Amino acid sequence: MAEVLMTDVEKVYADGTRAVTELNLRIDDGHLLVIVGPSGCGKTTALRMVAGLEEISSGTIHIGGREVNRLDPGERDVAMVFQNYALYPHMTVYGNIAFPLRLARVPKAERDTKVRATAKVLGLESHLQRKPPQLSGGQRQRVAMGRAIVREPSVFLMDEPLSNLDAKLRVQMRAEISTIQRQFGVTTLYVTHDQVEAMTIGDRVAVMRKSRLQQVADPQTIYDHPANLFVASFVGSPAMNLFQAAVERSADGFQLVVGERRIRIDEQEAAQHPGLAGRAGGRVVAGVRPERLGAAGTAVDRRLRGTVLLCEALGSDSLAYVAVDGATALSDTQSALANDVEDAVEDEELAQDETRAANVVARLDPRVQIGVGETLELEMYPGALYFFDPETGEALD
Repeated sequence: MAEVLMTDVEKVYADGTRAVTELNLRIDDGHLLVIVGPSGCGKTTALRMVAGLEEISSGTIHIGGREVNRLDPGERDVAMVFQNYALYPHMTVYGNIAFPLRLARVPKAERDTKVRATAKVLGLESHLQRKPPQLSGGQRQRVAMGRAIVREPSVFLMDEPLSNLDAKLRVQMRAEISTIQRQFGVTTLYVTHDQVEAMTIGDRVAVMRKSRLQQVADPQTIYDHPANLFVASFVGSPAMNLFQAAVERSADGFQLVVGERRIRIDEQEAAQHPGLAGRAGGRVVAGVRPERLGAAGTAVDRRLRGTVLLCEALGSDSLAYVAVDGATALSDTQSALANDVEDAVEDEELAQDETRAANVVARLDPRVQIGVGETLELEMYPGALYFFDPETGEALD
């Protein structure tokens, strides 16, 4: 086991493409850290640099207190689990798990003991004589993990290991990976584009966008206190509702002006966003998560009103899509910050939508009867509002 430390790590390719910029990350000994972000953000490149499969352009990487910048992959004491399993189809499960021990010339008796102990933990004891084509996707992934575990490395590196599995199996394997990692207590770096995986598996989560680290914290902090518009929009399903609004001072604090509505900003929201004090008389980007909106209750000064565009019944709850009266959608620049826009065509599409009204999604009790075209009043629960700088997208914390 070992701590992994990345200090000012950068990767710039020969053609000038910047894959990773000034990455500073620490994975504590025995912990599991997940790097999450959209395709092309640099997360896999970061993992490959720890593995030694990519040379770093600058910065330093330490594993267990030892600088590994110039060490070959085989000298770093890391084990990697790939997206495509990378199993030997002609070998049995036993042979695949034992393969790294054979390469290391581990004595046969010790090798057998380790393989069988690993197979028992992974629930593969009855499959040791089968070959990969005879296994399910989940079983093959467990074999790939077993081949990494049996080496007893200092660090596990997992590159989107669940991407090839169906939705039900991914849920099962998320729980298994988390349980196995805790059981062995091996420092683990896990890369994924799936924010649900990141939130459910990781002790800590690092969110990346366009080669840069946006925020690193425990999953609940990432969800409750996003550092900027991108993190707020990326983490959560459905995504956080975001719209433009004005801030005004009131007799007891601040108000959010949305069209003709004046929404009281409560003490909790003001305390969590001290930057609001300098925004009175100006504009902000306001956010509220779908589950923090409910059917109108007693708080008449905490309501949005709009027209129902669509209602999706999910059984356990319903998602109501509502066009809010007087609310303005994000500008093209703000949408680019929130949605990781990559090219000029996307910028142009967002710019065309700049003046449209904002829509919000509310997660409601399925027994609330609403129909398309109806007027609906939504109440924001205490502490539900978030505020961001309209120019930089940073949270007003």
